Amino acid sequence: MLRSLYTGWTGMYTEQKRLDVISNNMANATTVGYKKEGVTNQSFDESLTIKIRDESANWQKEKIGHMPLGVKIGEVYTEYTQGSLRETGNTYDLALDGAGFFVVRVTDRAGNDHESLTRAGSFHIRRDGFIVDVDGNHLQSEAGDLQVSVDAGHVVIDTDGGVYEDGVLVDQLILKDYENYDYLKKFGDTYYREVPGATEKEVTGVVRQGYTEQSNVNVVSEMVSLINITRAYEANQKVIKSVDSVMELAVSSVGKV
Repeated sequence: MLRSLYTGWTGMYTEQKRLDVISNNMANATTVGYKKEGVTNQSFDESLTIKIRDESANWQKEKIGHMPLGVKIGEVYTEYTQGSLRETGNTYDLALDGAGFFVVRVTDRAGNDHESLTRAGSFHIRRDGFIVDVDGNHLQSEAGDLQVSVDAGHVVIDTDGGVYEDGVLVDQLILKDYENYDYLKKFGDTYYREVPGATEKEVTGVVRQGYTEQSNVNVVSEMVSLINITRAYEANQKVIKSVDSVMELAVSSVGKV
């Protein structure tokens, strides 16, 4: 009986986590460069109830007794599919059409600098000529922090990331891409960092000046998932209520006999 209570609780807990992820997706439906997250579910880890290649079992898998099984979060993953491109006409709004990331220099609260990756291309020029994003992080180029002359008459960034002032090439954006995005760790809503094992590859995406990449969140799809989560949560609630009623009956009635 307690096993049923445990199973119902794990179901409710898992649906709550899924709800948190979908709520964050919907909150960032208009965030430039945001990539939606998803959640996978799996049954309670079988590895915790099975001997794996244990000598006492002649190197064979063998179940270890009985445990109350339930459901748990498998993983929270990021969908890197491209969002739609929106034309803004702003000189320093940039979007990557295809695979790849812009590189920005992020300074943490301790004053340490970190190289981060992003698809959020809402950049602007400061009074000193440095190009920064909405959080003040510096866009990176081969020269370091990208800086252009505030007196330049016309700044063009071509599809390969070349930066031109009045027709003269002055710098080159740093663009990166990776063989496997599983080796990227997400920070905040639109930033990523490499983890050990990340392997770079040639960038195939092209830069679109005067555009920004929109979030790849489909609000309608997220709403449908939200409804399904609500129903699943209620179903688990009913399981717990039913088991509780049976236990109450067992204690109050059967126990009298």
